[in-house]
Amino acid sequence: MYDNSAFEQMISVGNPTGEVIGVERFLIKIKGLDGAPVGALAMLQTGQHCVIREIRDGYVLALNLDTETTSIGTLVVLEELELTTPVGEAMIGRVVNPLGQPLDAKGELTLTESRHVFAEAPGIHERSILKDQLFSGVTMVDMLFPVVLGQRIAVLGDTKSGKSSFLMQLGVNQTGSDRIVVYVLIGKRRVEIDQTISQLNETGAIQNSIVVVANIFDSLAQSYIAPYVGCAIAEHLWHGGRDVVIVYDDLSSHAKIHREVSLLAKVNPGRDSYPGDMFYSHSSLLERAGKLASNEKTLTALPVVVTPGDDITAYLPTSIMSITDGQIIFDLATFRRNIRPAVKTGLSVSRVGGRAQTTSQKRLSTALMQRLAAYQQAQEFAHFGSDMSAESKQTLELGKQIYEALRQTPTERLSIVEQEIMLRAIVLGDGKRSLNVMQLKQQAHVVAETVQNEADIERLSQEVLEQSVVEAAT
Repeated sequence: MYDNSAFEQMISVGNPTGEVIGVERFLIKIKGLDGAPVGALAMLQTGQHCVIREIRDGYVLALNLDTETTSIGTLVVLEELELTTPVGEAMIGRVVNPLGQPLDAKGELTLTESRHVFAEAPGIHERSILKDQLFSGVTMVDMLFPVVLGQRIAVLGDTKSGKSSFLMQLGVNQTGSDRIVVYVLIGKRRVEIDQTISQLNETGAIQNSIVVVANIFDSLAQSYIAPYVGCAIAEHLWHGGRDVVIVYDDLSSHAKIHREVSLLAKVNPGRDSYPGDMFYSHSSLLERAGKLASNEKTLTALPVVVTPGDDITAYLPTSIMSITDGQIIFDLATFRRNIRPAVKTGLSVSRVGGRAQTTSQKRLSTALMQRLAAYQQAQEFAHFGSDMSAESKQTLELGKQIYEALRQTPTERLSIVEQEIMLRAIVLGDGKRSLNVMQLKQQAHVVAETVQNEADIERLSQEVLEQSVVEAAT
């Protein structure tokens, strides 16, 4: 017998009831629950919870959020018409699971508010124009593919190509600001979860972070709802007057779980064996980001997608790219060339990034992209081993200097002023002189603190260039 007073109380007040008539791992078939809508929360007699996923003729299909073991004949009662999650400021600095239960040994969470997990995105009339940059501290991104507050920008790449390191740099760079970063770890191994939490604790970034963890060994239903729960937590802070950044790490795992749920439910597979509603599942999630006209606050979404073999033409990457406002692509071939972060400049793009840049920054970004494209072309000719013109040698030298300046370790972060002085100096040099790029970066760091206006940046860039010259390039 089960001692479940909450279950008995809901029965006594007349909530619709049902009975488990089939079990397929975490997917359960329930007869009854008349009038229960999709997304409703139900409680089993055992105290477990489930969320209704589909309504079929004579029964409903539900996902068990607690365990994958349920007995046929178990009684079920409708608890809520919509799945909700506890939310509140008390979550900041905490690690929780998708059910809102703490996982960090910091004590119980006292939360008095809740929010619908599958909420609709704000309408067009509720939104405002995006215009302010979200600085990551990573030069390659901030100068070439700027992220704007409220933007949805995908982070794509193969495993071990540097995606997580970049996202950690971006998160740590918000330390000391009023922004909150929500990390949603979907279907991750324990070692990956521990590594992320450890880095947040060591850097102090946990103080303005919330981590939602869906362990690969927990019920897969928790991994299924994890991104929506994380988004609801972020939305509460967003509507409450905070700028929030949410990282979905990663939607590839979520898509696989979505596919597994659909296969168990005997839904016909579509493209690449993903169910037909896969696109809606992710688009309805990512559309919830943006900038509110009511308080001018933003919710920035960074979905992560794994691209095995650097294939960005597969179904999932192309779907996410069509939903978002740009993509930052990490490339293993670039990684092997010792260019870190290994961002593929030819394919990455930020479609609204230019709105956040000044006129001089736009000109500098354009010049850098042109120089890097010319460098790639010159490298192709250099492979033939033939004599090169002085102009081609100059192009190669400049490209090497730019890439050397863009190279950063995972723990290194630069202000936007440092980045601009450093890169402007290199472009001014135009590859005509050999430079000590490390010294140039150090000088840019020192003088950046004295910058008052645009004229200072131009003057200091020239000074830093002169101080970093080694010899005339031959």
